[in-house]
Amino acid sequence: MKTATPSMARAINDRLALDLLLEHGPLTAPQLRELTGLSRPTVSDLIERLKGGGLIEEAGECGEDRRGPNARLYALVAGRAHVAGVDLRRTAIHVTVADLTGRVVGSAVREIAGDLVGLIEAAVAEAAAGRPLDNVVIGAPGLVKPKDGELTVANDVPGWRPGLVSAVRERLGVPVVLENEVNLAAVAELRTGAAQGSDDFVLLWLDDGLGAAVVLGGRLRRGASGGAGEIGFLEVEGTALCLLLQAETRREEWVRRVAKGAFAFVTLLDPGLVVLGGAVGHEGGDELAEQVAARLRDLSPAPTEVRATRVEGNAVLQGAVLTALDAARDHVW
Repeated sequence: MKTATPSMARAINDRLALDLLLEHGPLTAPQLRELTGLSRPTVSDLIERLKGGGLIEEAGECGEDRRGPNARLYALVAGRAHVAGVDLRRTAIHVTVADLTGRVVGSAVREIAGDLVGLIEAAVAEAAAGRPLDNVVIGAPGLVKPKDGELTVANDVPGWRPGLVSAVRERLGVPVVLENEVNLAAVAELRTGAAQGSDDFVLLWLDDGLGAAVVLGGRLRRGASGGAGEIGFLEVEGTALCLLLQAETRREEWVRRVAKGAFAFVTLLDPGLVVLGGAVGHEGGDELAEQVAARLRDLSPAPTEVRATRVEGNAVLQGAVLTALDAARDHVW
């Protein structure tokens, strides 16, 4: 068994301290010692090292007398890096830019009309407002190929073309990652929404389109070709589920069809939790969740909880920002 080298140990301690500052906000040296279990000299060294690297800074003092080195508060340098999340749909581009702590510092919306690459570039530039970006994550409909990060086939976003992600990457001059939009919504549910604390769940996306995302063992599962969760193609009673849910019908029948779609995941994966997301899932709330759960109980012996989304606002955009922040923190820290 290998033992950690001094440089590896320092890197581990530094990351631990940075993660604690991200979670708790500004901390004093004694608080860092208490939370990390590290010795006084080790914490003193890492504070100097992180200050010298421009990763943390003094942020005032705390305590009754507010004097002395033990009263100094240390905080992350939030502006050390910025990221952009992009939600790309049929009618508009939504962009959010956040600093390293996740605080939103800019946003932009552009209607889709004209050159799509140029529109994305302009929207990101507007939201960034001159701030250099560490990376950009784009959420869009479709199957994203694991090998090259492009779509398997063009989606219904006007102006989409083969090689679009590469073209955006070249225009922006920073790393750009494309992810299926429902997958990003699942990231938001896992981190801040209805699936917090659940390692296994399926997000059933009920919006202007139908989709799903699978999280197992706390990790997003995309499938060998990026097609995991493409439930819209599933045939129910001889008709594609996406068409069945678009057809006008009685509420009870519509709920039964949603439950049929959820049942496909329950019977194969037994996730224990199904989250109803998208605009319809949000509007239906707990009432819709309970109706689908009751139908599922009739279909499957596997106990399955059904919850309505708890993410407020644009879940795809929030998932894109969270994914971009993970990459930025790994890069910077």
